[in-house]
Amino acid sequence: MKLITLLFLLLTFTHMNAQNIQENPLPYAEIPEAPASYTPGTVISRMIDGLGFRYHWATEGLTQEDLDYRPGNDGRTIAETMDHLYGLSMVIVNSAKKEPRDFTVEQPTLSMAQKRKATLENLEVASRLFRETSNLEEHKLVFIRANGRLEFPFWNNINGPIEDAIWHAGQVVVLRRSAGNPINPKVNVFLGKLND
Repeated sequence: MKLITLLFLLLTFTHMNAQNIQENPLPYAEIPEAPASYTPGTVISRMIDGLGFRYHWATEGLTQEDLDYRPGNDGRTIAETMDHLYGLSMVIVNSAKKEPRDFTVEQPTLSMAQKRKATLENLEVASRLFRETSNLEEHKLVFIRANGRLEFPFWNNINGPIEDAIWHAGQVVVLRRSAGNPINPKVNVFLGKLND
């Protein structure tokens, strides 16, 4: 009887979890539809959407063994690279929100699955906010550290966190291929969706 009850609970939990995943899929399995017009905000938004799509598929289906993969003694593991990408996503979303990135505030400890989800959600929020903006000059990069505050114009967001994140998403693709677990071959970054 205990075995039947245990099996029933296991099946129920599995079904509920599968439903939750279907109801709340992670962002960027596909790139959203392009904006109707070209503005500074919609162009930045689309760059972030492209990053989100690349990150989604670069990090989809990674195992613990993949996360621990390090190409050499001096290189980052995939997990460490994803940590860096999470931090970059926080800088990007804070700029979109017109808020400083405060490095003096301790961040909660997250699992890799939670960091992946948070990274994708940060990018989704940033994309939405930038899509609506008409003045990128208002979206400065502001960093608060123990030794003071630094402020940079939005230009630094493009060549800094946004491009750095694109670079590192590509790095995850290369690292996972080296680890023996390449990305889904149906990923089409040009069209922003999976090929049929």
